[in-house]
Amino acid sequence: MISLEIGRDTPAPTGESASGLTSHRPAPSNAGKTRDHRDPHMADRKDDLPRTGQQPPQRKALPPFEGLRAFDAIARLGGVRKAAKWLDRDHAVLSRHLRTLEEWVGITLVERAPTGLVLTEAGKDYHRSIATALDMVAHATLDVLNQGIHHQLLIWSTPGFAQQWLSRRIASLERANQGVEIELKPSVTAPDFLSHEATADIRYWASYEDLGELPPHLRSQVIAQSPIIPVASPDYLANAPEIETPEDLLNHQLLHENTTETWKIWLESLGVDCGDGLKGPRLWQGNLTVDASRHGRGIALTNPLLSEKHLARGDLVWIGKDNPAFPPRRGDYVLIARHDRWDEPSLRKFRQWLTNTIAKDTPEFKPSR
Repeated sequence: MISLEIGRDTPAPTGESASGLTSHRPAPSNAGKTRDHRDPHMADRKDDLPRTGQQPPQRKALPPFEGLRAFDAIARLGGVRKAAKWLDRDHAVLSRHLRTLEEWVGITLVERAPTGLVLTEAGKDYHRSIATALDMVAHATLDVLNQGIHHQLLIWSTPGFAQQWLSRRIASLERANQGVEIELKPSVTAPDFLSHEATADIRYWASYEDLGELPPHLRSQVIAQSPIIPVASPDYLANAPEIETPEDLLNHQLLHENTTETWKIWLESLGVDCGDGLKGPRLWQGNLTVDASRHGRGIALTNPLLSEKHLARGDLVWIGKDNPAFPPRRGDYVLIARHDRWDEPSLRKFRQWLTNTIAKDTPEFKPSR
């Protein structure tokens, strides 16, 4: 994964990703309709509800929740790997949670068959009972969360985009989302959408990378496109070996973020053999590598949307521009959010504001249709 400016940790998207219902399960068949989340049999049984002072269920009667959630996802999706992808967990972790649950209840809930994992008869009975309870927990939790999230816009973003583009337009965003509390957090990692850590996340993905698919509970939209380019200061280039092909870059000081992989993947996409690896200082963030490049420290990878000002002023030079040996390598700025929150008013207004503002202020980076 690329960490340009700063790449993707997804989810993954670590992180976006680049991932959504709180329970991490497929929506029931009546999803989208207005639902009464209460058990219909409970509607007229208020007197049976627990009261203050009553004892909670015995400890042995309540297994670890992670085990219940793992078993529920495996039962609904028909396999450990599918469940692991849905829950954004390692499949080995889910298998361990399942074993813990089976040891707790003292019976085998899942067994292997030629077609994969299947529930035992005891597992089917147990799942029918706990699935309803877990749905009620998920719906009750969403009801509580929804009381506050509609009035907040929690935006995570790569540090470069947050600092160089988004923060300068916060006043405009506030006017477009009046009455909504806006919080902007620069981060090199993707948020945990399952716990509503963010309303939206903005990552930068390289078009030449195989990043896989987002988890099914997440949705994405390309908001801007900007090529990935090498840059250096005029002073550095005046005193360094000439650069005519991408291979020539190996003879130069390359500035890295937290890993050399960003440069390695970019060079290999242009057919360059990086051999045993790349050398050069690691500065951890894209805005730091660009700043070091401006001061003659070496060559950095960036994109024109972030470095437009420095390129226009001549502080930085776009290496290989208009050179056929350096074919463009596109990068996409992608907004990621939970599928079930995609059309919330504050998020919908934010997406529309991004689309309109990018088209107005920086039309050259407007995504192609």
